[in-house]
Amino acid sequence: MVIVEHLKECLEKIKKDEKKINAFIQLKDEKELIEEAKRIDEKIKKGKAGKLAGKIIAIKSNINVKGLKISCASKTLEDYYAPYNATVVEKILAEDGLIIGMANMDEFACGSSGETSAFGPARNPVNTELIPGGSSSGSACSVAAEFCDMSLGSDTGGSIRVPASNCGVVGIKPTYATVSRYGLIDLAMSLDQIGPFARNVSDASVLLDVMRGEDEKDSICKSTKKFDMKKIEQVPKQLKIGILDFKIKDERISKLIKDKVQQIAKKQNWQVKDIKIKDMDVAIDTYYPLVYVEFFSATRRFDGRRYGKRIEDSAGEEVLRRILGGAEISKEEQKGRYYYTALKVREMIKQEFSKAFKDVDCIICPTTPKLPHKIGEKVSVQEMYEYDALTVPSNLAGNCAITMPVGEVDKIPIGMQIICDEMQDEKMLQIARSFEKLI
Repeated sequence: MVIVEHLKECLEKIKKDEKKINAFIQLKDEKELIEEAKRIDEKIKKGKAGKLAGKIIAIKSNINVKGLKISCASKTLEDYYAPYNATVVEKILAEDGLIIGMANMDEFACGSSGETSAFGPARNPVNTELIPGGSSSGSACSVAAEFCDMSLGSDTGGSIRVPASNCGVVGIKPTYATVSRYGLIDLAMSLDQIGPFARNVSDASVLLDVMRGEDEKDSICKSTKKFDMKKIEQVPKQLKIGILDFKIKDERISKLIKDKVQQIAKKQNWQVKDIKIKDMDVAIDTYYPLVYVEFFSATRRFDGRRYGKRIEDSAGEEVLRRILGGAEISKEEQKGRYYYTALKVREMIKQEFSKAFKDVDCIICPTTPKLPHKIGEKVSVQEMYEYDALTVPSNLAGNCAITMPVGEVDKIPIGMQIICDEMQDEKMLQIARSFEKLI
């Protein structure tokens, strides 16, 4: 019983280390999990198992899994159970993935550190004194701590890639609208995308391939082709790499990544050039007006009559900051002043990326501009938002991006971000897998 034994190993690790990591808000009943594992083992024996058979998967607590709590790590929804499965969950179950439980996160995905959860912060398995990053903190921690093989997160401005980088795992933000958001309680609908975490690029590619594709329940979801997994495993003979020219707080991170890229590119005879993206420095200022307004609009349903408690009476400081900010920006007298200006700048950033991808196959840069701080350390709002400075532009542009571990600074994992043009997810995965092999 291969899957049963693997499941028991994961559960033992959870029993041993979960109290110090706090990766989960809810785990499935152990007996139920073992029965599901036995069923998958039987399918494997008969040669009828799906692509995810044998993989144990955690789900971020803002993605519906029928019968489990979809709390968004908030007291507002702490007793709310999902009445249906999200489309991505249905697809995982159809391919025999075993869902183990609901991962911790920043409350309503509002946060960049993993500290705003109403159920306590998730702790980085690499060093439990440090933040994992957010908002998909528990999803990254559960994979890094080997509590599961893979997990799902949602990425609004770096919420998958930042924690993946800090925890030393792989995290992907797919091209916008290639993965259904039906069943996701989103932070900002025009930016959010569900994506996978895994310990290697190949596993992350398989999970993403299962999730992608058109969905009649999500009107903007695009039709996609299945990945060519053989192609992803091939190292490209020719490659034009753009190294992002953008000054960050910790230059040691930039140097580590630039040195790795130059070293490998030289061996493979790949071309490397420095590249600038105009308006990168205003990406954060562009991002937050959009997030505040869309989050404020989305939270009007949490009025205490339909779902859980009234959000203004039960949520934490960061959630309230975004609600109040969104309410202010949405006022009639502010019309066109912030939100619509941000939309214009967003379009400019998108065009800059499109122009850049005419000259290069991918853009490479650090995932985070600085090392993670200690849990509980006093950090200003501005400093907190800076964690997303290098990830937000891809959400604004709608293109695909992946982070993968490439080394360490001060014994902390450093993630390298590979960005490709929209709908070039397969090419991005091929490049990432090549770096993974060559590093």
